[in-house]
Amino acid sequence: MSINTEQFAAANKATVDSLLSVANTALASAERIAALNLNTARAALEDSASGVKSVLEAKDPQAALAAQSSLTQPAVEKAVAYSRSVYEITSQTQQELAKMLQAQFGDFQKSMAGMVEMATKSAPAGSESAMAAIQNAIAAANSAFGNMNSVAKQFADATQANVAAVTKKAK
Repeated sequence: MSINTEQFAAANKATVDSLLSVANTALASAERIAALNLNTARAALEDSASGVKSVLEAKDPQAALAAQSSLTQPAVEKAVAYSRSVYEITSQTQQELAKMLQAQFGDFQKSMAGMVEMATKSAPAGSESAMAAIQNAIAAANSAFGNMNSVAKQFADATQANVAAVTKKAK
């Protein structure tokens, strides 16, 4: 079984392309989080200035207390909205990365199947048990990957349900 130069170059190109896709996805997510943080900080500063102004403009202590109390609920709602936005960004990023991983694993499965088939055809007589062991190992890896995907999806679904429940309670 020999791998020619073209196969090796194609495999390297696919690896580099995959790494670039992962890096671009991570950078896009970081950019979205940074923009969210900047906008949230700007809004918090504006809200604080507005709140201080309304408290200072109060005619008496009760009006000042009422003005200060009226700021609490919007602050809680904005904190919940911020948390929801962070969750959405990270969830979308996780989904994109999971799709990439599944596609890469699918490609890996195909190439491994092709290599095992080539090895089986060119294997010397008496190596059937070794080839069967390799095929069993590949099947076990495929099964483990499927189980891992299932657990990750269940975890993501549970997290999404929890975030929705918390968001609903905060409203």
